[in-house]
Amino acid sequence: MPSDNRRSAIALLAELWELSPDVRLGQLMSHLGLLGENYFGEGLGYIDDDELMGVMVRHREELLARLQGISDQPPPIGTTISVSGSCTLSADLGRTG
Repeated sequence: MPSDNRRSAIALLAELWELSPDVRLGQLMSHLGLLGENYFGEGLGYIDDDELMGVMVRHREELLARLQGISDQPPPIGTTISVSGSCTLSADLGRTG
């Protein structure tokens, strides 16, 4: 990997870590490895550098969207959407009838 690309990769990794203040570096690396497996079917040690950059860019987009309150993920099971658009847990979980 050319040195400019290395600097870009390290800068992107630092940005991801800043966006995830409660995550340790090892956890972030592990998570990136899992994402690499999901997207490319290969572990972190086997995906190409450009594929890893793609994983990191996509993860950054997901983190930024989450911080801005935008999500393309459906709310968790057991939540309802209020009129304001926020998710709340249903009070009658587990009740029948």
